[in-house]
Amino acid sequence: MSSPVLSRPVVVAEIVRSGFVEGHHYGSVVALGRDGTPEWGVGETEAPMLPRSCNKPVQALAMVRLGLDLTPELLALACASHSGEDFHVAGARKILGTVGLDESALQTPPDYPLDDATRDELIRAGGQRSPILMNCSGKHSAMLATCVINGWDTATYRDPDHPLQRAITATFAELTGEPVTAVAIDGCGAPLLSTSLVGLARAFRALAIAEDGPERLVADAIRQHPAYVSGSTRDERTLLTAIPGAIGKAGAESCYAVALPDGRAWALKTDDGAARVRPVLMAEALRRSGVLDEPGVDAAAVRRTGVVELLGGGKRVGDIRACF
Repeated sequence: MSSPVLSRPVVVAEIVRSGFVEGHHYGSVVALGRDGTPEWGVGETEAPMLPRSCNKPVQALAMVRLGLDLTPELLALACASHSGEDFHVAGARKILGTVGLDESALQTPPDYPLDDATRDELIRAGGQRSPILMNCSGKHSAMLATCVINGWDTATYRDPDHPLQRAITATFAELTGEPVTAVAIDGCGAPLLSTSLVGLARAFRALAIAEDGPERLVADAIRQHPAYVSGSTRDERTLLTAIPGAIGKAGAESCYAVALPDGRAWALKTDDGAARVRPVLMAEALRRSGVLDEPGVDAAAVRRTGVVELLGGGKRVGDIRACF
């Protein structure tokens, strides 16, 4: 059975080489206005989809509500799809250490760091894939810590029926304003909850506008430590640094959500899941909503996140262009 997100595919980007359009990316994008209602959208924005790692800040919120108490940078890491840099790995170990656990408790699949340079250095040194290097180890470390704090079993923390996962599901439904109609298994092995693009944007908006409480703690952690949420060289870090007060999170299958303290929020997904087009679409969505013209925004930096060059003979001969 095909996913509902494919029911109304529209072209959201063109692949242009030497002036010739050689292909397209199809997808959906939604923007919420300051009042939280949809301001504009393209494609299918109200059907259930799987937001992948865009779910992580909401999962982290549920854990904070359950008593997880971390410093801001470690809370940001709990929201992360991290690059596997040394400070990410050290942070995940620190989260585990706060409750007397070590990385042997992790049930993330062994992996190499996402960051190319870090991965290459590890391989040259004879290093191997490991659970702590997997990009979701910050989230999983936080899940384990939350279980210990509440006296819950740590061996089954990924089970959808575990008290931790039930609490996360309830928080997710609350913030998205939609029932969870599908529970899948994410790449890290933890439960993955469905919502629409509108629901995803609504959840990020709830975090971004919070003035206090656990929601504000999560939002401020993302704002203050964007490198912990992604990595030192990632486009998400550049975008969050360029827009005052922004929070955001990217996910697999070309998912992305961003929100501002004034209540505006954006969420997107492509049908082919191509990671390369994700920042192109978000940069265009923010431009279309007028964010790049606002005081304090580093518009040039945001635009740079949306540049994907196509090479020919080692030289730029084209790019991927948003067209919505």
